[in-house]
Amino acid sequence: MNLQPGINLSEIVIRKASGEEQYFNSEKLLRSLINAGAFPDIARKIVQEIAASIYDGITTKQIYKQAFALLRKNRSRAALRYRLKQAMLELGPTGYPFEQLMGLLFQRQGFKVDVGVTVQGRHVTHEMDVVATNRKVQYLMECKYHSDQGRQVSVQVPLYVRSRVNDIISVRNDQPQYEGFEFVGWVVTNTRFSTDAIAYGTGAGLTMLAWDYPSGKGLKEMLERERIFPITILTQLTIKEKRALIDQNVVSCSQLHQDLKLLSQFNFSTAKTKSLIREIDSICNGVAK
Repeated sequence: MNLQPGINLSEIVIRKASGEEQYFNSEKLLRSLINAGAFPDIARKIVQEIAASIYDGITTKQIYKQAFALLRKNRSRAALRYRLKQAMLELGPTGYPFEQLMGLLFQRQGFKVDVGVTVQGRHVTHEMDVVATNRKVQYLMECKYHSDQGRQVSVQVPLYVRSRVNDIISVRNDQPQYEGFEFVGWVVTNTRFSTDAIAYGTGAGLTMLAWDYPSGKGLKEMLERERIFPITILTQLTIKEKRALIDQNVVSCSQLHQDLKLLSQFNFSTAKTKSLIREIDSICNGVAK
């Protein structure tokens, strides 16, 4: 695909969020749009439009913005799904809203969840971000949140998580209430893992969950399947309004959907409220179908 006369698109250099440079790959962009839920014919048209205006030195963020705008223009449900990654990056700046979102995700799957709890180990106490319990299984999770998609989780994280989980398990194995339980340590991030982190974590028996890891079963797929979307995905709320809700521990669209009275604090007009409710309803009931 080469829509610019005299220019070979495969030789156009683009910059990633990490600063790394790579050649533009129209097929990769096409796959990402289709994976986001766009129909193939719409995805191809979007790639053609981007290819017609691409230039040397453009960033992946700029390409993403253009692709999202074109998806919205096509009124595709994929537009919202395509925005999900960016919405996760806007959930910060602290990691606690991400931990709460993970708690909601596992509650949706039937787990009893505790977020931000102190757990006694054999030698010391440990702050666990999420503890999810279901029948005879308990997940002990460390959540690593980044607002920069170029950041990755290094091998040091699964190294210390493994030792902390082992310290907790050594106590719980002796407690009657946990007889017959299986304990599993998790490392969860909204970005990605280094190669060494994956190698050590999986080899050491930890469950490693990143935005797109494991392939096809990553955090993105889990959020879409369970319809747990951060409120930062909403297009009709300002950053200040989203932050006010997050400060009230409202981190997901589903929480807002269940308690629409929360919107009254903003004194929106009737028309604005109705429009916002329609957006919330479409996200909670239709996006992930």
